[in-house]
Amino acid sequence: MESSRHRDYSPQKNEVVLSVILVNRNGKGCIEDCLDSIKKNLEGIKSEIIVIDNHSTDGSVDILQKKYPSIRLLRNHENAGFSRANNQGLKASRGLYVLIINTDTLVYPNSIKKMIEEMQKHPDRGGVGPALLTGKNDYQVSFGGKVNFFSEAAKKTFLNRIYSNRLRKNREKRYVEWLSAACFLTRKDILERTGMFDEQFFLYFEDIDLCMRIREKGWKLVYLPEARVFHTGGASTRQSKLNSRFHYRKSQLYFYKKHCSPFSLFLLKVFLSIEFVFVLLLGFFKKSSVLKDRIRFFGLLGKQG
Repeated sequence: MESSRHRDYSPQKNEVVLSVILVNRNGKGCIEDCLDSIKKNLEGIKSEIIVIDNHSTDGSVDILQKKYPSIRLLRNHENAGFSRANNQGLKASRGLYVLIINTDTLVYPNSIKKMIEEMQKHPDRGGVGPALLTGKNDYQVSFGGKVNFFSEAAKKTFLNRIYSNRLRKNREKRYVEWLSAACFLTRKDILERTGMFDEQFFLYFEDIDLCMRIREKGWKLVYLPEARVFHTGGASTRQSKLNSRFHYRKSQLYFYKKHCSPFSLFLLKVFLSIEFVFVLLLGFFKKSSVLKDRIRFFGLLGKQG
């Protein structure tokens, strides 16, 4: 990283400044608004938009081909997952900077320019993330610190609510340990040096893992609230809650094995075991398809070790 600290990252003549990368999985209901908001932000920026479609069946590919002929569309014949699909787009990209962004987002005016300017002014930046809003004045906690069993438990029980309230009042940029890949700007050379996304993460935790590797190389990550993005959340995962829950826990277990202490991994497994016993006991007294699905979920998870 030392050699890149003093390098000029201003775009050269005819160089593609920004590659915008989106992974689509049945995003018919949101991808048009998302792309329209992105294209408005790209005025005056030499850029390209790459959409990787993960075998959508809702007609969203037809919309992309007919309404957005200038985008580069890469089509998978299966759902390749978030990490692998993004890596496909990253390898095909030509931009100095890359913006990884979800299809269920709307980018506020000038937000992309503000993120690029932050990276250009500070070559030690490894990545920048905007404020993610889920309502008129509701902020998603889209960044964080160290991840382990206790920090996750605290965030999910009470800290996220406290942090969300604080984000409404505190609009200052800050250094963080990880940023959400719902909208994440970085340089392509940084991703090439860190190995891009770990494709063992099908969905979830891939962004935290990547950010940890970026920071290990010496770069800093910045939360930049003056850049704002509206994030609906769950555009593709809500279509199958069982699969979403399964991939969350599978990725969580893999992340803990890769980055956390054996004790944190042990506590997570104990928690999941207790949850499974509770669901199993509940199933004896209340028969329902939801409980059957949850029992099936733990069966699938158990096969992952």
